[in-house]
Amino acid sequence: MSTPQDPTPHRAHPSDPTASSISKALPGLFRIGVGASIRTAEWSARSSLKAADRVLQAAVSGESAAELLHDIEHGVKGYAREMLGIAAVDERLPEALRERRAAATAADTQNAAAAATALSEADLRSLQDKGADLLYKSTDVSYEEPAHPAYARIIDEIAPDEARILRYLTIEGPQPSVDVRTGKTPLINSPLIGTNMVAPGLSMIGQNAGVRYVERVPAYLNNLFRLGLIWFSREPLPDPLRYQVLEAQPDVLEALHGGGKAKTVRRSILLTPFGEDFCRVALPGVAAAAPVRASGVYESGNQG
Repeated sequence: MSTPQDPTPHRAHPSDPTASSISKALPGLFRIGVGASIRTAEWSARSSLKAADRVLQAAVSGESAAELLHDIEHGVKGYAREMLGIAAVDERLPEALRERRAAATAADTQNAAAAATALSEADLRSLQDKGADLLYKSTDVSYEEPAHPAYARIIDEIAPDEARILRYLTIEGPQPSVDVRTGKTPLINSPLIGTNMVAPGLSMIGQNAGVRYVERVPAYLNNLFRLGLIWFSREPLPDPLRYQVLEAQPDVLEALHGGGKAKTVRRSILLTPFGEDFCRVALPGVAAAAPVRASGVYESGNQG
């Protein structure tokens, strides 16, 4: 029995390229390529000529290099848009479409400004509500505040070494510190006119407190000062022997001998009343270990 034949003859897919179709298309493709090359060369030549002309104008008028580069960059972008037909497309956009696009942009800007204003007004109302609540609590005789509300935030912003420094200052009281300056011989509590700072705030607090990272002590003290827990006083402590021990330390001697005629200006570092109360509340057992002083001021110094 013979195999039935497909009545539909086999046809090549219309999209399949053949040698004859490719050979017929070659002249057209060649013309397109040559035309694109000519337009590219023409655009490059025009851009170069215009840029050169712009440079000559800038040289004659004395314009700055920044202004010249900005103008050339703007011109090249314009030429590129013209070559690609982008400028022509923008010009052919319907007037209504351009107006609608501008209106949409303006509406987005207005909505963003309104949202920001509403947010700031909500924040202001929230702040005022909190202020009113504080005033109400201040008149409520039954309300008791166990500790300052800032203590909870402060305890999260101090390092373990800083807690050791606070404990040391609580137990041992104010500590001596010195500034090393060059220039005219500085007098204690003088304006220090004509002197230059070499090394500020040198002390033995880090070593004596037993901190782990001694090199971070200046940053520790700055942070404790920022939080209002310690004070860098201009007043020296009454015991000069404590300064003699400090001035014999290697870092102080290095600062004294490293910059010509240098002298030390005696200072002190101590807890503020806010810092004392923080240590009493937030550092268990520290306040109990501190010596009791009837005047409320450490016997080795003052709060100046």
